[in-house]
Amino acid sequence: MAKKILVVDDDAHIREVVQFALEKAGLDTIEAGDGRRALEVFSRTTVDLVILDITMPEIDGLAVCREIRKSSDIPILFLSSRADEVDRVVGLEIGGDDYVTKPFSPRELVARVQVILKRALAKPAEAPDVRELSRGAVRLDIPGHAAYWRDKKIQLTATEFSILKTFLRHPEQVLSREQLIEAAYDNDISISDRTIDSHIRHVRDKYAKVGCKEIVETVHGVGYKLGSCR
Repeated sequence: MAKKILVVDDDAHIREVVQFALEKAGLDTIEAGDGRRALEVFSRTTVDLVILDITMPEIDGLAVCREIRKSSDIPILFLSSRADEVDRVVGLEIGGDDYVTKPFSPRELVARVQVILKRALAKPAEAPDVRELSRGAVRLDIPGHAAYWRDKKIQLTATEFSILKTFLRHPEQVLSREQLIEAAYDNDISISDRTIDSHIRHVRDKYAKVGCKEIVETVHGVGYKLGSCR
């Protein structure tokens, strides 16, 4: 079955362009013109990914994302204007998987959606016999796409899960931002260093809330490495 995408934007023309591009790529779509309607649709419809405009009246995209993240780790791709750099960073920190800047290329948008869906929904292509990765008290259930610290389950987005999985596969290695981008995204997708920094900060915050203070260490001038995980 085709994956279903919820497209949320208060601009009807943008919704039309996005839906046309996605449906041309073989994806099903459903739309919402504002944040309130988006939450209503999400509560009663099974979707595989949400494309979410940040700037909307009444309930903006950031508030919608926060509400969705209370109960779901479904992939979320933000749409944002060039003037909203702070909002884009905040969007990633509260649980967004990626963002596309307006004005955008429909082809790039579809490519990013497909990368996220592949990462979130497909079984890992490499090392299919590896069902679990662990280090100290940190554990990843690969087939179940679940993360744990001791006996506590941590809700990670698809991108965050992919980044942490990369650290656990290379527990002693310092990984550059470029290596993490390559692991989390397809090579033909342009991702900024700030995007990776935001995802790592979000992973740190989630683990810190349950008592894990050193999930990822910064190696200044080089990149990041897995922390002690105790």
